Amino acid sequence: MNHSKQFRLPLLAVNFAAAVFVLGKSILEPTVGILTPFDFPPDVSLPQWQPVESKSLEVVNPDGEAGSTFLVGRQYQYLQNDYLLDIEMRYVVRTQGEVNLFIQKHPLIQSSPPEEELSGKIIHRQGTGFSVFFTHQERAYLSACINPRGESTVTIEQFSQNQDTYDTQLSRLFPVLLGRETWRDNRCLWTYMSLPLQDASPEQAYRILEAAWESWYEWWSQNFPQV
Repeated sequence: MNHSKQFRLPLLAVNFAAAVFVLGKSILEPTVGILTPFDFPPDVSLPQWQPVESKSLEVVNPDGEAGSTFLVGRQYQYLQNDYLLDIEMRYVVRTQGEVNLFIQKHPLIQSSPPEEELSGKIIHRQGTGFSVFFTHQERAYLSACINPRGESTVTIEQFSQNQDTYDTQLSRLFPVLLGRETWRDNRCLWTYMSLPLQDASPEQAYRILEAAWESWYEWWSQNFPQV
């Protein structure tokens, strides 16, 4: 038996045992698994940017979008020199973390002519994780899922791998058994950042977005909603 199989079998056993225990506990204690109410704060500091406006976003398809449930959302706007940065945040639960499907369901994308195709570039950066960059209708975008633990992700595979790496650790077993945390945490903060391209090339816009993303990711990874 190779080393990968030796590692995977105990992990699968722990996953199964944790799932069975949590299921039994949820039957005996109905409050287990009920999420703590959360709403986005009206003000979030972003270094080197001046806050302009913050407002709640209407929840789109709350009964499930792309296999996910969007609970709350908020839009933040910041100004730096002549650049107006727009950031949309949505708290997503019961998700598989497929950011591309979220983007396709965004109202501005859905209202675009069908012949307009999106072509994004997924990039990995040490310290943050994966993000996707694309341009659409004279705007540059950066999008990703900020996860409860580990790195940011863009695809289902990255989201699942992040769970395997950071969620299914034996050090988390005790709070999971007590119902304080979930074994595989299917939540994320979907981040959707954009800049107009009137005053910047796509390359310049991406550098600006990436710098803002690093600070934004750091703040939210430290202030992720409690279970």
